[in-house]
Amino acid sequence: MEPTKDDTHAIVEFVDVLLRDGAVLQADVIVTVADIPLIGISLRAAIAGMTTMTEYGLFEEWDTTHRQRATPGERSGTSNERVETETETAKR
Repeated sequence: MEPTKDDTHAIVEFVDVLLRDGAVLQADVIVTVADIPLIGISLRAAIAGMTTMTEYGLFEEWDTTHRQRATPGERSGTSNERVETETETAKR
């Protein structure tokens, strides 16, 4: 019996590595017509999971802001206090 590798899970493994380790794609494109440069494009994309992105200093502020919005009870007491405060403000 010889070991075999199942290729059906290759895409899953690729996505797992991509999210865990990340990748940076960089491209510089110059569109020319008759040797005359018309358009220059500089592209840079970082693809990774949010944990990897924040480890490298990308999207730190965005991640912090969205986590605070998702947990309003931890930010300003309990969520019930926040609802009561908003209700009182609306009555005024």
